[in-house]
Amino acid sequence: MRSIRTTIGLAALSMTALGLTACGSDDGGSAAAAPTGEVGSVDLAAAGCPETVVIQTDWNPEAEHGGIYQLVGDDAEIDAGAKSVRGTLVDSNGDSTGVMVEIRAGGPAIGFQAVSAQMYTDPDITLGYVDTDEAIQLSDSQPTVGVLAQLDISPQMIMWDPETYPDVETIADLGEAGATVRYFEGSAYMDYLTGAGILDEAQLDGSYDGTPAAFVAAGGQDAQQGYASAEPFIYENEVDAWGKPVEYQLIHDAGFEVYASSLSVRADQLEDLSGCMSELIPVMQQADVDYIADPSGANDLIVELVEEYDTGWQYSLEVADYAAQTMEELELTGNGTDGVHGTFDTDRLQTLIEQTTPIFTEQGSPPADGLAPEDIATNEFIDDSISVG
Repeated sequence: MRSIRTTIGLAALSMTALGLTACGSDDGGSAAAAPTGEVGSVDLAAAGCPETVVIQTDWNPEAEHGGIYQLVGDDAEIDAGAKSVRGTLVDSNGDSTGVMVEIRAGGPAIGFQAVSAQMYTDPDITLGYVDTDEAIQLSDSQPTVGVLAQLDISPQMIMWDPETYPDVETIADLGEAGATVRYFEGSAYMDYLTGAGILDEAQLDGSYDGTPAAFVAAGGQDAQQGYASAEPFIYENEVDAWGKPVEYQLIHDAGFEVYASSLSVRADQLEDLSGCMSELIPVMQQADVDYIADPSGANDLIVELVEEYDTGWQYSLEVADYAAQTMEELELTGNGTDGVHGTFDTDRLQTLIEQTTPIFTEQGSPPADGLAPEDIATNEFIDDSISVG
């Protein structure tokens, strides 16, 4: 399952303060109740979508979620208590689609539980962010089906100090150097890295708590997990006790190719939502493309939400802008192997099933018997004409 995203969150060192003023409600009492504006070329109500499309994210608002915040119209209202934002769901022209969208924060807002579990607790959730390794692990007890791969490449990485390790270029090099690697205990990718012989179990430290304190205290001797779209900028520019570049390699490039934060539906709701998904998913594909082209509006909203939710997570506009730029440069929010944005590659999913099944079985949560790629993801609703770049 996805590692807890407490990156530079609670008790962080010397972070840039935010000073935004909220435009919404603290208690949700004034939240918009119905979509505003004339319905444009896409009528999601007519397509059978719920009156409010509820999207459950896997963490606090961040740029990796930029595409869904692109969907929120100008009538957005913030419910700081519920850690959610609600407004008219708009298309790429800014026109109403005839329904509302409600985006809910994950992580601390839902007690750090898996999004899959939250989806099975609350059937009102239309779509949730589910990593494909989480979908595999919970395929027997809480099955979900991915319908849009917003991130073609996961931002998850391991970083190190290039001054301490000038000859290290990959995670495998860290293994050969014997560097301690700090990470969140229980992360499936780490079981892959050790099982593949890339890292040795003796060099692992599963005590990472999301703050920079241990990395800084180690003075560059230790490597650490993070997100390529956040930590490299934060450590150089916002952690005064460090204040210099880091190098990294993506876990994806080391052979563990998870689709992170895939927009997914409960398997038992897929049929009933198919009409809605046929019209909604292309709108969401285009929103991803529009966000990469111009992330400014969504990033302003993301940073405002972080300030209003006040969970201890700190996230500056500079980090959001860096994240959007990095996602474009590294093609994290890119196209599938078929050149289409948002598609899942069947062979890649099959490889992931084969990599993780023994891991999850050993952990006591074996995947469903005979699990196949089509059980955890589908390209049925994707518009093949929509691509990034």
